[in-house]
Amino acid sequence: MPDIFRTIIRSILLILGLFIITKLLGKKQLSSLSFFEYIVGITVGDIAGTLAMDPDLSLRDGIASLVVWSFVPLAISTISLRSRAFRKIVEGKSTTFIENGNILEKNMRKEKYSIDELLEQLRKKSVFKVADVEFASLDSNGELSVLLKKAKQPLKYEDIGIKVEAESASVSVMMDGKFIEENLRQAGLNRVELIAKIQAKGYQPQQVFYAEMDSRGNLSVDLYDEFIFCPFPDFDSV
Repeated sequence: MPDIFRTIIRSILLILGLFIITKLLGKKQLSSLSFFEYIVGITVGDIAGTLAMDPDLSLRDGIASLVVWSFVPLAISTISLRSRAFRKIVEGKSTTFIENGNILEKNMRKEKYSIDELLEQLRKKSVFKVADVEFASLDSNGELSVLLKKAKQPLKYEDIGIKVEAESASVSVMMDGKFIEENLRQAGLNRVELIAKIQAKGYQPQQVFYAEMDSRGNLSVDLYDEFIFCPFPDFDSV
């Protein structure tokens, strides 16, 4: 077999393997990596890339290595869910940088964090004055959590004694121009009722790229680009 076909087959097998590994490890690995998970991700990717490009390496041994490197974080995650003490050892714990409005320089030095880096992270949270911060901590995944002082927090309805109705997430009823039957049932609608709501807004279903229904029964639609400035095309002539 020519080397190029061997490389293609090995690459496809490794891609499928990495996909299965990612599904087993869960979505958490995609958003909030711990230090150990970060190292594992780099190593697994390097092993897969090397196996795909080097035909002299044994595919069987490489897959065995991938399985080991993938099983270890999976086992650690499972144990961490059941043991808080073990979880603190593996994932670490958050470090307080600001407490009661005061910067804790000792904790920052411990985490090799400069004041410039702290200010940068605060700006990313739309905080431009350290004096506005009541509490801030560096989480185990490297994210900075910030609590503003009460006087600097956005005003909430409960602060002024106004009660509001509970509102659930909107439901997508059309996507890519197609009806989503499962979500229509969840919203308590059928196709005929949805089409009537779309037409009440002055559009036809053929024009709608995306539509969603909120918990109050309000329909929002997004049109295909070609229909944005042409709301009333003659579909019968098409």
